[in-house]
Amino acid sequence: MELTVFSLSSISILAIIIMVSTIVIAYFKKIMMTYALIIANLIVFFLSIIFRQEIIGELGFRPVYLSVEFSPQIYTLFTAMFVHADALHLLGNMLVFFFMGIAFEDRIGWKRFLLIYLITGICGSLTHAVLNLDPGVSSIPLVGASGAIFGILGAFAYAYPWDEVVMPIPIGIMFIMKIKVLYAAILFSIMETVFVFLGGQTTTAHFAHFGGLVSGVVIAAAMIGRRKEQVTPKGKRMQYETTNSQYGSRPREIDYTELREVATTPKLHDMLARVEKENVAQVRDIWLEHFLSQVRCPVCGKPLQHSEHKLFCEDHHFSKAY
Repeated sequence: MELTVFSLSSISILAIIIMVSTIVIAYFKKIMMTYALIIANLIVFFLSIIFRQEIIGELGFRPVYLSVEFSPQIYTLFTAMFVHADALHLLGNMLVFFFMGIAFEDRIGWKRFLLIYLITGICGSLTHAVLNLDPGVSSIPLVGASGAIFGILGAFAYAYPWDEVVMPIPIGIMFIMKIKVLYAAILFSIMETVFVFLGGQTTTAHFAHFGGLVSGVVIAAAMIGRRKEQVTPKGKRMQYETTNSQYGSRPREIDYTELREVATTPKLHDMLARVEKENVAQVRDIWLEHFLSQVRCPVCGKPLQHSEHKLFCEDHHFSKAY
């Protein structure tokens, strides 16, 4: 059978370069991968406003591409994750991803985070494709990051079920609320089930959401493991990784008391106090990052560097693990 290869317009090639380059830049500049993926999605969407036919038509994934004849277009399993049909589609996905992605990436690191995002996004598209092989449906392009975002949710819920995140919950209207990740996963699963069985005809690929969610749980089980909790005599939960590493299982809690030495101004003192009291993981991490960017060496006054839970002066005047 002869292979069919579709040519790409220059604007679609530019969009692919943007998708890949944002990830590469985030790696070299040490930017959170969550931010990079959101930026890539936004830029590609703005391109699609002007060049809608090219972006969606050429970069969207179609189930028919799984056939041998159209297999050269299999790269759209990747590109489709960065393409959205309209502004509401983009906004809904990016809001959930922003609130949840930052917290999860901070837990597991950018490498595993990106791997889970890409694999579950592809799994979501494949699930949709397998269930839509009918010729009348298999040529319709599938676009959006929903499968990957549901994959992140599934992985997060499996590995860190009792973490609390701020998340938009669409119940009639959009509510922004603090919720445990496990409960969010259950809630979204119920909503997807209702949409599938009671929603009738819809342009939303709900089975891609299911595929992403389930694959996220499976990958997290294999790659991360489930975190155990111990309750200290003071009633504070200490989080432990169950995966094996050269360091063994160890707590991921930060000892904030070690940072009080560098909270040398009232502003820094108040900032650290806010970090210690905050219960929402991603809010706490943002404040901690801001605090660490402001601290200075108590000896020479130069900004302190921080890496691997350690603050240090470039001139070797001061060092502190936290």
